[in-house]
Amino acid sequence: MTATALVLTSALTACGQEGDGGAQPSAGSGAKASGGGRPTVCLVMKSLGNEYFQAMQKGAEEHVAQRGDLVLKASGIQNETDIDGQVAAVNSCITAQAQAIVVAPADSRALVAPLGRAVKAGIKVVNIDVKLDDGALKAAGLDIPFVGPDNTEGARLSGEALGKSLGQGAKVVILEGNPGAANAQQRKAGFEAAARAAGLTVVDSKTAHWETDEAYTVVGNWLTTHPEIQGVLASNDSMALGAVKAVQAKQSKVKIASFDNIEAIRPYVKDGSVVATVDQYGAQQAANGIDEAMKAVKGEQPQGWVKTKLTLVTAADLG
Repeated sequence: MTATALVLTSALTACGQEGDGGAQPSAGSGAKASGGGRPTVCLVMKSLGNEYFQAMQKGAEEHVAQRGDLVLKASGIQNETDIDGQVAAVNSCITAQAQAIVVAPADSRALVAPLGRAVKAGIKVVNIDVKLDDGALKAAGLDIPFVGPDNTEGARLSGEALGKSLGQGAKVVILEGNPGAANAQQRKAGFEAAARAAGLTVVDSKTAHWETDEAYTVVGNWLTTHPEIQGVLASNDSMALGAVKAVQAKQSKVKIASFDNIEAIRPYVKDGSVVATVDQYGAQQAANGIDEAMKAVKGEQPQGWVKTKLTLVTAADLG
């Protein structure tokens, strides 16, 4: 499915006209209209222009087809900062009387209130990919299970690989994700820890909101204002792609380390432009989140944190 088609799915969702993510024909009135009485599970993702979430949706659809016991309503937002669009998607799931919502929040605090409304409506909620803010959850009286990786550790592994490539004393910069997202904060912390351990100097750190074009601009500016930098620590592959483009435009030898292992980054890992990325298995996260949601629908007590795996990916791993 193309990014354009996926964004259209998001737009329709915000209007209450959700697609089924390929699992079943549309069931206009939520779970009560689902074929064979199967429960409806909403999968609410972030930007469907991001290859990572496209792969997550595909993996979720394949998992649901294999299970055969639920209807999947998959949706996403048009860009990484469209928090209002994601809130609208959650509200659409509430209106449709879904049995469960599996959500990768664009903002760790802003999604707590709408998800609280879902819980109050009797909908089971499972958090994946980006951890909801613990303080906001506590203040709202919510206990929502999390299925996802240790983002700090993943970024540390990626940063460690860059440190080995550059050597002690090298100067680097960090491309951060959305400031309101817990995984952005955790990955920055992991990169900083790796830099300290490797003796790297972090000369600047800015957000590019997970976006390729913004990262291109930020890194291009850095290469002008900080010509001494030797490395970029990118908090996701979409931003790493923008960094690669900026480095190529300046004919620079700056190396990049990243996070996500999307298909588009792999040629740059193979040629050494990107020394490492981290696979966090987004499709499997969605599948695990759906499984946890179905357990909750059936009355089982959810776990607090279902930790998912991470794998460092370098040129040697790609052959």
